[in-house]
Amino acid sequence: MKIKSIFAMPLLLVVSVCARSEAPASPGSDATISIREFMFAPTAMTVVAGTTVRWKNLDPEPHTVRSIDTDFRSDPLDQNDSFAFKFDKPGTYRYACSIHPQMVGTIVVKAAN
Repeated sequence: MKIKSIFAMPLLLVVSVCARSEAPASPGSDATISIREFMFAPTAMTVVAGTTVRWKNLDPEPHTVRSIDTDFRSDPLDQNDSFAFKFDKPGTYRYACSIHPQMVGTIVVKAAN
């Protein structure tokens, strides 16, 4: 019985983080993703085309932000460094830290109305 409870808490945390949704940012606005504790937060974000997304590294370790499809790529970000990318085209953009590939995230870009 204890084994089940050990695994239930991390699973609940993952479900809670993944289920988080936000209203899309308005076109031309900015959105921020924090990098802390070897995670992107939030891990998924929906924005409107024309939105600039900024990633800020709050960890003492360097991280990168690299699009899986090579649409964007940051240099290594030291603590308190940031990287920004303007999403002009609708679509789904998956990214990871090239130093720590277990760190992943997704940006969904919707067409501006």
